[in-house]
Amino acid sequence: MQVFTEVAERGSLTDAGKAMDISRAMVSRYLESLESWLGVRVLHRTTRRVSLTDAGAEALQRCRQVLDLTLDVEAAAGARSAAPSGKLRITTSNSFAQAHLAAAVSDFLKAHPRTQVELIVLERAVNLVEERIDLAVRISNQLDDTLVARRIASCRSALCAAPSYLAEHAAPKTPEQLRTHRCLTHAHVGRTEWRLQRDGQTIKVPVSGPLQSNEVAVTRQAALEGLGIAMLPTYFASDDLAQGRLVRVLPAYEPETLGIHAVYLSRQHQPPLLRAMLDFLAERWSGAVAPWDGVVKGRKTKARS
Repeated sequence: MQVFTEVAERGSLTDAGKAMDISRAMVSRYLESLESWLGVRVLHRTTRRVSLTDAGAEALQRCRQVLDLTLDVEAAAGARSAAPSGKLRITTSNSFAQAHLAAAVSDFLKAHPRTQVELIVLERAVNLVEERIDLAVRISNQLDDTLVARRIASCRSALCAAPSYLAEHAAPKTPEQLRTHRCLTHAHVGRTEWRLQRDGQTIKVPVSGPLQSNEVAVTRQAALEGLGIAMLPTYFASDDLAQGRLVRVLPAYEPETLGIHAVYLSRQHQPPLLRAMLDFLAERWSGAVAPWDGVVKGRKTKARS
């Protein structure tokens, strides 16, 4: 049933075999066994494509139900305490993968040698069903309410610039003075306006500059080169701030804090491996102060006002 559902979803015996780490011949053997048991043909197979028969379409729905029930039985029988095994497809942004998720996944895999992870790095929110994603790590305060989200950390940001830029341009004393500065912006977040908070109040400041990018790594590199002032997540810029490669600007004014969420499809029929990964990430980044914010916590008083 697992092989059949995999073939039906992927439309290819070869691709299903690769996903399940078995040969194409073994995939065919499993399908033949299923068809022999059911007494009907479930797939039309040609050299170019695979499609469901009418009986196969009906059987697919039932097979999925049986597989879901199997997961429930495993959990009830104590699978939660068993060593995790299997494979997860995880997606997140490039910057967060580079800065923290890749290391976290590596540590998880070392602790659980029977597991595998396919880490897909994209600068867009993917459709979890269409892309067959088990877990997405998303940084936002606006999430799809059809999905399940578990907050695992907070994402703070900071306005910062290279010392070389501040040596040539007087650091802004107030948010309004950002209008006269070269601001490096994100193509999707704060493209033309930055929202800063102080004492519970939000200040909106129009910004513009020579560079917009949909990739935080590009914005960070431009800031390091002295091109202008950037709004960067502290998870990606904490080391630069701690080492003085970047300096905080207007430290009394802080951009909106976003949630870092583990997003998945359903709380029901949740595989033990997914539960283990969720708990691992939540524990790794738990606490009132995220690990990456602790690096720069003691340097706020040294920032330029």
